[in-house]
Parts: sequence; C-alpha cells; structure tokens
Amino acid sequence: MEEALRALSHPVRRRMLELAWDRERGSSDLAQRTGVSRPVASQHLKVLRDAGLVIVRPDGNRRLYRVDVDRVAAVRGELERFWRTRLDTLGRTAGRRGRARG
Repeated sequence: MEEALRALSHPVRRRMLELAWDRERGSSDLAQRTGVSRPVASQHLKVLRDAGLVIVRPDGNRRLYRVDVDRVAAVRGELERFWRTRLDTLGRTAGRRGRARG
C-alpha cells in the first residue's frame, strides 16, 4: 500500500492514471499529454507499474498502459478505512468539547 500511495503523490503520475483510466495508451502518448519527455514518462510509468496501479500490454514494439481498477479500488478502500476511523474520532472529540463548553 505504501508504494501505491507514494506513486499517487506525484501530479504527473495522477494525470497518467486519469488518461489511462478508460482506455489503453502508449507511453509516447502519455508523455505528450502530460508534457514530459519520453524518458521521464517511462520512469513515472515504472513507478506506477511497480505499485500495481497500471497494467502493461506489449503490442509489437510498443507498450500499452491501462489502469488496474481492482488495485485502485483496493487503495481507495484502505484510504476510506483510514479516514473513516480518524474522522469518527474527530467527530466524537468535537462533540465532547462542544458539550463541555455548552
């Protein structure tokens, strides 16, 4: 999970995920659409692959990328569990403080 969260922390990688959400895209297309060079795009795509957030499919001498929606859903579930617990605690604390002042 840590690797996925680190991968999501960079705006270029988040944009690549947006672009590859609905359809496969080549690394050159992703580089062009995110405004980075092809070598930089390849580095970002490696981070996304290593985190399990994208699936790569060879097509001749090209590599096509698409989002692994199951992995993204797992990351989302983990974040929701994390924040639900913290927000519930925050709500209870705020309620107690409000009653103490009232």
